[in-house]
Amino acid sequence: MISCKKRAKYTFLLPFVFFFFALSTVFAQEAANVGAAGVTPGSTAPAAGAATAGALPTEDAGVIDAGATLFKNNCVQCHSVTEEVVVGPGLKNIHTKRTLPWLQKWIKNSSALIQSGDKDAVAVYNEYAKQQMPSFAFSDDEINSIVAYIKKESAAPAAVATGQEGVPGAEAGANVGENAVGDLGGYMDIVLVALVVVLIVLVITLLIIASVLKGYLKNKADLTGAEQEMLEQRTNWTNIYKSKAVRVIVGLILAVVVLDLTIDKVMGIGIQQGYAPKQPIAFSHKLHAGDHQINCNYCHTSVYKSRSANIPSANICMNCHSQIKKESPEIQKIYRAIENNKPIEWVRVHNLPDLAYFNHSQHTKVGGVECQTCHGPIETMEVVAQFSPLTMGWCIDCHRNTPLNTEGNAYYDNLVKLHEKQSKGAFVVASNGGTECSKCHY
Repeated sequence: MISCKKRAKYTFLLPFVFFFFALSTVFAQEAANVGAAGVTPGSTAPAAGAATAGALPTEDAGVIDAGATLFKNNCVQCHSVTEEVVVGPGLKNIHTKRTLPWLQKWIKNSSALIQSGDKDAVAVYNEYAKQQMPSFAFSDDEINSIVAYIKKESAAPAAVATGQEGVPGAEAGANVGENAVGDLGGYMDIVLVALVVVLIVLVITLLIIASVLKGYLKNKADLTGAEQEMLEQRTNWTNIYKSKAVRVIVGLILAVVVLDLTIDKVMGIGIQQGYAPKQPIAFSHKLHAGDHQINCNYCHTSVYKSRSANIPSANICMNCHSQIKKESPEIQKIYRAIENNKPIEWVRVHNLPDLAYFNHSQHTKVGGVECQTCHGPIETMEVVAQFSPLTMGWCIDCHRNTPLNTEGNAYYDNLVKLHEKQSKGAFVVASNGGTECSKCHY
């Protein structure tokens, strides 16, 4: 009798022992990970060798920022601000190698400068395999801002490749806080698994306790007939199954599940989210837009000025690939398309129905919407896939929650005043008629 009681007591303590063991393991693992990283997740330590940003003594910060934007949108495809050769020469300290008037002439019309017999222009042209630099309709002030940006970058010391701030060897561009959130998710997974195991142990423990108690009661001699009958009673699963109430409940559950699955399938008709077709050329946005940081506008030239974001022509590809990786089998497909005077048959990924009007430039130029808002992290995609559902509800939700930038635009002045009198909410796209049917369907 005593052995039965002791066995029940010790069995009951098992899940608690296991729970504290699992919890201590989780915290020990967390401490080990934090110690290995050398920094508390979510904190930011200063990166080694980081340069202190600031305005140049002879240049305005706004001018340098404008030059940075121009450079990244137009020049980074062929030039770097270091000594590295991309297509054309590296531009580090170009302000000490060439005069500003010469640079202005070269950028505006390099062909004319070469034809004039300028020695420096001819030397650069011959040195880089007679690759013609395109002309840019920049003003002198815009060119000056680009040179100011290059001058600033040339003076900046090279950053130590530490990746995350204060975490040497971490992946470049990664965020310590984001990794901390990811680690926390891993810890939560461990905790959840531990809790599930604890629950299973508890169930087993309760079954053992019930079995021990049942055996103990069976050995008692002073039980009444009713108590003995209750002790020997067994669950009749056949009667439970034949019960009308149980059958109704099971039927309702099945009906709800089937209805839910049917609605999901019907609502998913026409939605191509996740669609990632195989393209005729294995073009990697991760390599071009991510690793090399080529601006979207360089290839999709109408993205800020047209209803549609055009597919780049083969000539745009050849701006770089007439010099880079010419022997690659994928690049040879571009050469063959040009030689045969046939377009590359790209497979369209994002395709709205004809009944909906959509203007790309209205969103990118006027609204200032970033590419990633609709297309997702395009700069990380080896193969382009449709990231967003692009449904009417998705668009309307965006219009209801996106504030309009009305600063400096007199068109909105009176509308904003009227809105403030009638509503306390923000002046969003929907406030300007962005959810009216005729905006997209007419």
